[in-house]
Amino acid sequence: MTQAHSPQVRTRFAPSPTGFIHLGNIRSALYPWAFARSRGGVFILRIEDTDVERSTQAAVDVILEGMRWLELDIDEGPFFQMQRMQRYREVLAQLVASGHVYPCYMSVEELDALRERQTAAKQKPRYDGTWRPEPGKQLPPVPEGVQPVLRFRTPKDGVVGWDDKCKGRIEFQNSELDDLVIARPDGTPTYNFCVCVDDMDMGITHVIRGDDHVNNTPRQIHIFEALGARVPVFAHLPTVLNEQGEKMSKRNGAKPVTQYRDEGYLPDAMVNYLARLGWSHGDDEIFSRAQFLEWFDLDHLGRSAGQFDEAKLRWVNAQHLKALPDERLAELVRPFVLREGIAEERLDERLPRICALFKDRCDTLVDLARWIRPFYADAIEPDPEDLARHVTEAAQPLLDAFAVAIAQVEWSREAIAAALKDVLKAQGAKMPQLAMPVRVLTLGTAHTPSVDAVLELLGREKILARLKNR
Repeated sequence: MTQAHSPQVRTRFAPSPTGFIHLGNIRSALYPWAFARSRGGVFILRIEDTDVERSTQAAVDVILEGMRWLELDIDEGPFFQMQRMQRYREVLAQLVASGHVYPCYMSVEELDALRERQTAAKQKPRYDGTWRPEPGKQLPPVPEGVQPVLRFRTPKDGVVGWDDKCKGRIEFQNSELDDLVIARPDGTPTYNFCVCVDDMDMGITHVIRGDDHVNNTPRQIHIFEALGARVPVFAHLPTVLNEQGEKMSKRNGAKPVTQYRDEGYLPDAMVNYLARLGWSHGDDEIFSRAQFLEWFDLDHLGRSAGQFDEAKLRWVNAQHLKALPDERLAELVRPFVLREGIAEERLDERLPRICALFKDRCDTLVDLARWIRPFYADAIEPDPEDLARHVTEAAQPLLDAFAVAIAQVEWSREAIAAALKDVLKAQGAKMPQLAMPVRVLTLGTAHTPSVDAVLELLGREKILARLKNR
């Protein structure tokens, strides 16, 4: 017997555009994207915008912008649920015709009264099946002028379960599930139904999403089976917690993903950090996007919640920043240098070399841009504490002698280093007595890389102007 050919992997990210997208959300995009990419599959973006009152175009734009920045490229979509209403109604009609769905005329008031009685009797509040057709059952008379909801006929006996790729075996007793409303009185279909039709139509093979959806899954499995559709493989990811240990959310201070871009984080560093918030490859902490895609699978998803740690994110970003070729780093930092008030035309061929000199001491592109600024700015404001500590009366003769030497030296790092030594020898002084005030006056701070390397890149004109300005 020949083995059945397994279908091409098709995954999806299905956010609701009801607010900005944060890191907890985007991790639910990263894993299905990575799984599709690592298996030669297809990654689909679907916007679940049926909450018309809260959905906004601005939120859709941030989703698209955040995914573009992180280079989570999509193969199909974005699809919008509100544009698929006709299709949902067709499938609803099929389910009504096949007896899987029935009209329920119970009013909201009747349902509330039923729940109150059940709560008072210490029972689980749930719909009691009043309008569920059964052989030999007499249904109540249909009330006049009432638009019914449509309910899905949930099996009464047995178990519904699945082997979750993240959580292991999960089972629900069908007797615990009541008959779900899958269309409102105005005919609008509800979330659990739309998701199943979409996943069926889009051929989704693996549903990788947050574990807040676990309780929806038995309902959705029943709907897939009623539609005669293949039930996808499920992986329910543990929650991402914020630094206070609460679920990451807009209300709990989570930032939009795009804010990390503006704060100077690198897309590959964000992918690396987010990947480790719920998945691991041995003890590897730092890896490239290519390594992540080579290693990623659903068998090494973590089962416990991942906790966001901004200090760790900064460290991961610093490692990626250091590893970048200088020319590439210069391209990436350019817009941040412009944000520091430096005109585009001022940036010259020195930029990659300046990046090389400072990248080891920076966590983000914003940090690097601040170091770069003094090389192109007309004037700088030295740190007042460093100024008071190092640019003292005793340093003035050394600075005067150094200004004379630097005005005539051949312009190379070696010649500048030799000039520094000559001045120190002639003045009978030690390196810090000259190097520290020179650093403060030329770059604004006493803490810089090697002083001869900094001065060579700064240029004779700027050095003399800033030494004179003391």
